Amino acid sequence: MLLLAALVSTAAWSCGFAQQIPLQSRLSITKSKGSVRLECRFNDISGDFDGTSIHWYQQKANKGPERILYLAGTKKVDEGFQEHRYRVEKFSSQKLCILTINDVIPDDTGTYYCAYCQNVLWSTWIKYFGTGTKLIISNKALSQPSNFEILQKKHKNQMTYVCLIEQFYPEVIRVTWTEGENQKVTENIVKGEAWRRTEEDKYSISSWLTVPEENKDKKYFCNYEHESGKRSLTKQDSSQKEECTPYPGNGTVFNRDHLYHRTAYLVYIVLLLKSSMYYLIVLFFIYRAWAPTKQRGKKA
Repeated sequence: MLLLAALVSTAAWSCGFAQQIPLQSRLSITKSKGSVRLECRFNDISGDFDGTSIHWYQQKANKGPERILYLAGTKKVDEGFQEHRYRVEKFSSQKLCILTINDVIPDDTGTYYCAYCQNVLWSTWIKYFGTGTKLIISNKALSQPSNFEILQKKHKNQMTYVCLIEQFYPEVIRVTWTEGENQKVTENIVKGEAWRRTEEDKYSISSWLTVPEENKDKKYFCNYEHESGKRSLTKQDSSQKEECTPYPGNGTVFNRDHLYHRTAYLVYIVLLLKSSMYYLIVLFFIYRAWAPTKQRGKKA
């Protein structure tokens, strides 16, 4: 979902305007019917906000973003979208733009981005995209994570903390690490993709933080933002038991070894596939070298 925003942010940094990325505070909105309001804030935009054209895009799964409309004094809806279903409002004093979609239908499911253009260098224009809000048309109820814990493992001279978040819906979630409550940690972090068991509609996700062993006494927090709410957990507050124990709400606490076994299994599968590919490539070149020799033998 955030790939587009990340690419635009990279381009913006090169010109020194990364702070002007529009903010869409809601990660996702789940609704089955009625109207939906999508908010976009331009707190750090420079220049005249009243005269700034605001664009709204829709991006469906496995497709590129497609513009719905733009607001430049008046609303202009692009071809392929029904004008009466979209209302856009701009509040100059708050530097806020709101897109309202009326009478939502399943086909409205997708990620919505606000955007604006700015002249940053001579005649060079950059379009800044917002962080994105995913609209999910579903009658399923929101589900807050039922299990949230930090597992830890010492390996040689490093400490690895695994933040495990289980059983939530929808799948859109933002996981971050901080040292203390406010200092963001951005290095040596690996985030997995949200996954679900085939028989369930709820998702789980994990994030790894690796730090030098000398930092083991520092207070690291794992934080998540979800449509159902926000929460933070420090490693000192999380259970460190090795075995499964009763956990209110979902029966058991996740066994920490299961996560490492799953990771090891996935690594094994990747290595096996790579070795198979190398084997096929070697066979191909052997065949290429052998085939001309065989043809010359027949001619002789």
